[in-house]
Amino acid sequence: MPLRITWSCQGAENVADFNTDKLLIGRFGNSENQGLDLSEDGNVSRQHAVIEVRDSVAWLTDLGSRFGTQVNGREIRGQGEWRLWPDDVILLGQTTLRLTIVPDAECGAPAPAAAVAEPAVPAANASLPGVKILRTIDTGHTLSFGQDASASATARCLAMLLDLPRQFAAQAGQTEFLQSVMNRVVQAIPNARRGALLMCDPPQDAFLLKAYVSSDEPAVSETLARRALNEKRGFIWRSSTGDTSRSVVQFQIVTGMYAPLQWQGQVFGVICVDTPVVTDTFQESDLEFLIAIGQYAAMTLANQQMREELRQNDKLVDRLLANFSPKVRSLLLDQARQGKLRPGGVKSEITVLFCDICEFTQQSARMDARDVVEMLNQYFQPMVETIFRHDGTVDKFVGDAILAVFGSPEADSQHHQKAVRTALAIQQAVKATSQLRSARNESTCQVRIGLHCGEAFHGFIGTVDRLEFTVIGAAVNRASRYCTGAGEGEILISPDLFQHVFNLVKADKTTIQSKEGELTGYRVKGLKEKDKAGVTPSAQGRVSYPEREIADG
Repeated sequence: MPLRITWSCQGAENVADFNTDKLLIGRFGNSENQGLDLSEDGNVSRQHAVIEVRDSVAWLTDLGSRFGTQVNGREIRGQGEWRLWPDDVILLGQTTLRLTIVPDAECGAPAPAAAVAEPAVPAANASLPGVKILRTIDTGHTLSFGQDASASATARCLAMLLDLPRQFAAQAGQTEFLQSVMNRVVQAIPNARRGALLMCDPPQDAFLLKAYVSSDEPAVSETLARRALNEKRGFIWRSSTGDTSRSVVQFQIVTGMYAPLQWQGQVFGVICVDTPVVTDTFQESDLEFLIAIGQYAAMTLANQQMREELRQNDKLVDRLLANFSPKVRSLLLDQARQGKLRPGGVKSEITVLFCDICEFTQQSARMDARDVVEMLNQYFQPMVETIFRHDGTVDKFVGDAILAVFGSPEADSQHHQKAVRTALAIQQAVKATSQLRSARNESTCQVRIGLHCGEAFHGFIGTVDRLEFTVIGAAVNRASRYCTGAGEGEILISPDLFQHVFNLVKADKTTIQSKEGELTGYRVKGLKEKDKAGVTPSAQGRVSYPEREIADG
């Protein structure tokens, strides 16, 4: 974007055009630095400041110069980017400087063809009968209203106010956002020499200084700030002859304005500006502008707060739904969106699966803690994937064991068959994982699995803010008994479950001893011929599972 710079030092005035959107200002001499060379002014630093143009708006940044940079008499060193208006006067050392953004056609340097091309008109508009598009404006760019040199201060304030949502949205973090607010306020209000933005700290009943504009310390009266906060009103004040307030005396505050950062009844803090110049005054229109800025800033803070709460809620929901298959997870998310996911449960028949790693305690005692965790993760991952693929729910991990439930939280008429297929697929997944670990000379494991079906209470317990899925009933304990009674690499199911899957599996009848006495069970050998399907390890060492799995044992 062509820039026209007019500068004056020791009575000599110069004008030059620069065909760039980023102009470095300093004392370069014969160095290779390209920019505005002010070597004749010894008070200008070697790299003093930089001007950048974005969306037809110029921004000035002091680069830590020795003697500072002033815009219309206000020191901007240490204040970050400072927006420049057409008639702003910049002082660097003993050099005064003015900036004009000129059209490409008026600039001495040639402009790229794209810069002068007319904005493209959408093809759909071109075909409208009797319609001629005269001018288009990119809605993502800065509004040009109020930027010309003839615009009044009121027009500039209005232009800034209209453009604030876009500017605020461009700020990455809260600190940058609040400092941007403060910079723009002090620029826009004619007699504002300094400014500060305070945020509430409820736990300490105090204020936190989040941003300020001042060549020295921030000038703030906490008494006045608390008044604006408590009354939820903005006001203009002026110090009286006998005012001995510490902050007023210390910072030589003559007059100022305070307004709350308020949006929909919520107050986040206070924004204020002041001046130490006796002849400076603030008008009611200035106060209304400050209040409007406070509302815009508070609205943005409220949105940031809401997004953070949603992000935290998403984390909670993710943790809550991590135990469910994608299919069930989708149903629960729909219920949550409709406000129907609440504490409660039902009592119905489900199938419970217990899977335990054999001899894990003895084996882990000989291993490093990190290796133990790695081994558990490598075995558990394919187990959980298998459970989810058959619409099961992981109720909990109990050390080296997994408790899974089928037919909950959503009813499933096929929960008996899916649970048994899951057990067979887990055997194959464990076998494949052991082969991979054995090839790397790592410890391997076998699992025992017990299943039982019966009536149990299942659902979500807790509060709306903290829900947990659980299963309660004798069916859970009975499944645990069958898991304990199974041998290494075996699947043992109860007679209650066998009567539902007798035509699906090959099984041998057996008995086991338990705390409840002798129990009859069925040792599952595999699926019957008509239900067999293959399981194949993938080339990457991961195990891929088809829709139906078997394990002949």
